[in-house]
Amino acid sequence: MALKATVYKATVNVADLNRHVYLEHNLTLAQHPSETQERMMLRLLAWIMYASESLHFTRGLCADDEPELWLRNDFGGIELWIDLGLPEEKRLKKANSLSDKVVLFAYNSRAAQVWYEQMRGVINGYADLTVWYLDDQQLAQLTALISRTMSLQATLQEGVIWLSDGSSNLEIQPHQW
Repeated sequence: MALKATVYKATVNVADLNRHVYLEHNLTLAQHPSETQERMMLRLLAWIMYASESLHFTRGLCADDEPELWLRNDFGGIELWIDLGLPEEKRLKKANSLSDKVVLFAYNSRAAQVWYEQMRGVINGYADLTVWYLDDQQLAQLTALISRTMSLQATLQEGVIWLSDGSSNLEIQPHQW
């Protein structure tokens, strides 16, 4: 019998002072059996950083041809493609050809540093690609906020994300590569 996804609910209140986006949204996150809690919380952080009523989680690990999150326009085109991990050049090229803007969240300190050194030339070749890196320590702090039902307040300003769940406060500073 196949393992089922673990479902998490999150009510997220976002105040993005840089983009002037202020919203509260109820999210459902399905953690695939092969997905770590760190990766799932990084998906949530990605949603927070690019928060929009139109930004949606996709089938993720279950679909090789989709990103983790995307923002589609009224005509079905992809305006924003958000992926996680350390993809090969082929996937970056595909994402760049299908979307107006591509964002990648890299994690796993050792592997990410090696990947970045190997892919730096490729990354610099795509004008519409943004790569964010979250180190292991910050990812562990983010994962400490996990619960089956989360209520998070997020404030974003000048590259810093302040997260609170009512009992814990966290400051996250993703590095842009």
